[in-house]
Amino acid sequence: MKRWIALVLIGGLMTLAGCYTNPVTGRRSLVLLSQGEEVALGQASFAELRQKQRAATDPIVNARVKRIGERIAQAVGNELPDAKWEFVVFEADDVNAFALPGGKVGVYTGLIKLVGSDDELAIVMGHEIGHVIARHGSERMSQGMVIAGVGALGTTAVEAKSDAQKAQLFQQAYGGLTTLALVLPHSRGNESEADRMGALYAARAGYDPRASITFWQKMSAQKGNAAAGGKWSVLMSTHPADAQRIADLEALMPQVVPVFEQNRGKFQ
Repeated sequence: MKRWIALVLIGGLMTLAGCYTNPVTGRRSLVLLSQGEEVALGQASFAELRQKQRAATDPIVNARVKRIGERIAQAVGNELPDAKWEFVVFEADDVNAFALPGGKVGVYTGLIKLVGSDDELAIVMGHEIGHVIARHGSERMSQGMVIAGVGALGTTAVEAKSDAQKAQLFQQAYGGLTTLALVLPHSRGNESEADRMGALYAARAGYDPRASITFWQKMSAQKGNAAAGGKWSVLMSTHPADAQRIADLEALMPQVVPVFEQNRGKFQ
């Protein structure tokens, strides 16, 4: 009986593919979590990260990241409903940044030292926020449930009545607070989608999207350092930089540079 229920549930999940439509790209994807569940899990994960990571105390650095983040948040608008934006700089040499559901964004000082301009920093932050708006983390969690055959978790999930119960089940399925599931390496398709969205959000916020090309050229040049296990390894391992990626960004520029030109004067 349980096996039959699991098979029916899997079939139902597969027919739901397309239950979420990306507001920028129009791509449809299977997402089993509600946005409320995503926000709750994102808040819990962010709280856990803040306990484990030391926040930067430099007021100039913090103000810079907050200023850029707030402009991008304005550019995002209703594409991330009910977001309670929070931008935190973490003191670490890692060249990395992340965003979690609910508008929680973290930037490492190692990245800030690398970027050559606010435009480049906006590109990275916009890219990470793009992953959240595209719901890539929840998409991967949903795919994992289907690939695993759902089994006991899926059967129990049907019986779960409250958001809290469902959140607990997802946490159990992916180990602890869901930080791992939310920030695991994305697929190449997810990365390309986030690249496109990040460049657009930066452009809407008055930042030059052409900085995406210079930034990833810079990262590509450091690929050898990443392979050697240097401080570049975190970002490079989750965001592969290569000639195709840069070529795709170059091809995108005719669409997003005009958006930048239209918005650059709004923030001067």
